[in-house]
Amino acid sequence: MKCYNGKILRVDLTSGTVAPEPLNEDLARKYIGGRGLGTKMLMDEIDPQVDPLSPGNKLIVMPGPLSGANVSTGNRYMVITKSPLNNMIASSNSGGHFGAWLKFAGYDGIIIEGKAANPVYLDIRDDQVELKDATALWGKTSAEVVDALDGTDKNASVLNIGPAGEHQSLLAAVMNDTDRAAGRTGVGAVMGSKNLKAIRVETENRKIGVVDEDAFREASQASTKKLKEDGVTGEGLPAFGTAVLVNIINSVGSLPTKNWQLSEDPMAEKYSGETMADDQLVRNGFCYRCTIGCGRVVKMGDKVIGGPEYEPLWAFGASCKVDDLDAIIEANYWCNEYGLDAIGAAATVAAGMELVEKGYLPEADLEGTPLEFGNPQSIVAWIKHMGAADNALGKLMAQGSYRLCEHYGHPEISMSVKKQEMPAYDGRGIQGIGLNYATSNRGGCHVRGYTISPEILAHPFEVDRTTTEGKAELVKIFQDLTAAIDSLGLCLFTSFALGAEDYAALYSAASGESVSADELMTAGERIYNLERLFNKLAGQKPEDDCLPKRLLEEPIHNEASEGMVSHLDVMLPEYYAARGWVDAFPTDETLARLGIA
Repeated sequence: MKCYNGKILRVDLTSGTVAPEPLNEDLARKYIGGRGLGTKMLMDEIDPQVDPLSPGNKLIVMPGPLSGANVSTGNRYMVITKSPLNNMIASSNSGGHFGAWLKFAGYDGIIIEGKAANPVYLDIRDDQVELKDATALWGKTSAEVVDALDGTDKNASVLNIGPAGEHQSLLAAVMNDTDRAAGRTGVGAVMGSKNLKAIRVETENRKIGVVDEDAFREASQASTKKLKEDGVTGEGLPAFGTAVLVNIINSVGSLPTKNWQLSEDPMAEKYSGETMADDQLVRNGFCYRCTIGCGRVVKMGDKVIGGPEYEPLWAFGASCKVDDLDAIIEANYWCNEYGLDAIGAAATVAAGMELVEKGYLPEADLEGTPLEFGNPQSIVAWIKHMGAADNALGKLMAQGSYRLCEHYGHPEISMSVKKQEMPAYDGRGIQGIGLNYATSNRGGCHVRGYTISPEILAHPFEVDRTTTEGKAELVKIFQDLTAAIDSLGLCLFTSFALGAEDYAALYSAASGESVSADELMTAGERIYNLERLFNKLAGQKPEDDCLPKRLLEEPIHNEASEGMVSHLDVMLPEYYAARGWVDAFPTDETLARLGIA
């Protein structure tokens, strides 16, 4: 298994010790790496009932076997832990350089346990690994930490938490390379609870071994050719980034607007990918070994910064009813600096705006800072309050929209699933994505089963977005494939052009294991079921697989999707049947078929 390094780094923050351990190759064969192997290791090492912010929880940083390999998007890594946001599995993905650099330094992953007495950071220089004092870094923003640790050195990459993680905001992300984020599920809060400010990796190595170099080169070149020839990965994403979706989703009447009270924004063009390309774009942003270049590097006054993806553009734009692109870019910038998940934080601001609009949130609690739909100053000011935790409402909002809305007696205004805010696609107008939200193991999430690909973009085939027919099996397939891609260490966006056969060919040539497309999909299914088993042991209930009442009971009113609601009641039983689950959980027969004890 040459694409693995054969060792895991264990870091005990309580004792201050670091030591390499051998990789369990049998588990690597079964769970691949990245998301899969990290989940299995977490399942084996912690009590699923553990307090997520206690020293008993562990934080696992896992690249995949193809992270760092000579293949397009071979750069991804996962952060896996128990989520403090919803007490379920937390599994967050990021790109940039860090995942590849960790593999280049000789490690297949890091297991972080315990809690340091004082702030520390982990310094990895190939075989030289030590914990160092981070007192001087505590309180610094993501960019400041990267600068302080020479993260701009071409041989170094820095992973860190901003002030939001230090304050244990349940929306805190783990940042790397300044503006790349392992967001969602509050992984940054877990890192902060351990007094771990950063991980720095420095190495001059740039090669990951593969077993069959000729076969791997051929598979890599074939996949790159498909990516460049595809309309999404070769044209749309390079030209306009993920923001290309703003006008597309708005045109089908499924752009959640004004905290999901509406599903269409007549001002969407003002913050679209096309407008950003014309007015603010400096250049494309590329993760390591990426041939797509969907990242945006934009102007913010006299600064040149990493720009917003589609989801923050939507959340600060349509959901907050703000059409000022400069304000949206600034709000997104402060999410990155403070280390806040830009989807959850922006959606929480939108929920706060509806609470104010309906008179549920008293004006006195605002302490003079407006929180109102359509106000550009509101989105910037409240992200700063959330990130700095410098007033009572900001601290509360930093715990996410569910806790904010529950505090004011109206949890129904939180547009979340399993307490995690849903992203930028209305599950009423796009039926499959609504089912995916409801059944996602980490809460409301689009990148656990991106059915937008067939339902909107006709990739790899076209599916009617308005019907429930076939959506249960479709969601299962996309969820299983995504689990495999996340485990390999590749970017989900490659799935617009590549299929299971392509990924299996790459993995087989790299690892020396002869893995078919069906076997790769079974591995993805195994991973998805293991995550669900973790959630069951952690306390998930069948009724947690649901959607907000607004999506189930309040029809869309616009020309493109008039009268639509989510028909989750029809799709959910079909989904459980397709999965071999009863009452939301795998049966003993399903677990046995997948080899899960």
